[in-house]
Amino acid sequence: MDVVMEYLDTYVFDSVYDKAAQLTSTAPLPRDSLVRQSLSLFVFIYAYIVAFYFGTAGLSYRFIYDKKQEQHPKFLPRQRLLEMACASKALPIITVMTIPWILGELHGYSLVYKEWDKYGYAYLGISAALFILFTDFCIYWVHRLEHHPRVYARCHKLHHKWIVCTPFASHAFHPVDGYLQSLPYHLAVFIFPMHEYVYLALFAFVNVWSVMIHDGEYVASNPVVNGAAHHTVHHLYFNYNYGQFTTLFDRIFNSYRKPTQEIYDRSRRNSKTVQASQARHIDTALPSLERTKKQQ
Repeated sequence: MDVVMEYLDTYVFDSVYDKAAQLTSTAPLPRDSLVRQSLSLFVFIYAYIVAFYFGTAGLSYRFIYDKKQEQHPKFLPRQRLLEMACASKALPIITVMTIPWILGELHGYSLVYKEWDKYGYAYLGISAALFILFTDFCIYWVHRLEHHPRVYARCHKLHHKWIVCTPFASHAFHPVDGYLQSLPYHLAVFIFPMHEYVYLALFAFVNVWSVMIHDGEYVASNPVVNGAAHHTVHHLYFNYNYGQFTTLFDRIFNSYRKPTQEIYDRSRRNSKTVQASQARHIDTALPSLERTKKQQ
């Protein structure tokens, strides 16, 4: 992140803070000021995630999303706007909660490094694979624990309001939910080394992936990759497929549910009969599940 902030300080923030100092007749905040760094990080991260969210989800909705899914009986009135409104409320709060982790990176407490060959070129690929596996494992357990009765209603239930998702559901969650599920991405570089550009590329990738698993387009029936079909099963049937990138930990910990052809086949997926059957299942199962959670 320091390479990004160096660029932004040089071309944006130095002049902004100089102008603010002139207007207030005070000394400009130095680059190493925690106040300046925190303010700059908020502006950058919030602008980035808002642009990335609306840009990626918007493109996905325009060119990929199967809009016939909006005719599903469990698709809410004005749902797309509700998803965007929910995300818009959550993102600034998540940004504030994220800033301490980025400050830790900027001040050298993480294991992010600059030299491409510091650990050998092969390690660049190894570290990317480690990042995917580590974050997938952590998010699996964060997500699964969020379904615990004592946690679910407080932070994760909001995301399950979107039973039939659009790409805009990707970031439409309670702020604490979004922060907890993003935490492993920040924690990773405090546990094992990563090159700064590999880390930045993976950070962009995970945001795209979050949109992709909510886009309702099931490109391939892959038993390992936790794609949109697997995540659709999670939203429809609730207690399955908690993983983010792979099905590995769902298989290990017995929470895997294989998507059926009714999920993969577009014509069957959009069948009124199939959708009515899914709606009946949800109407029957969900109240019972939520009642159980309240009792516990």
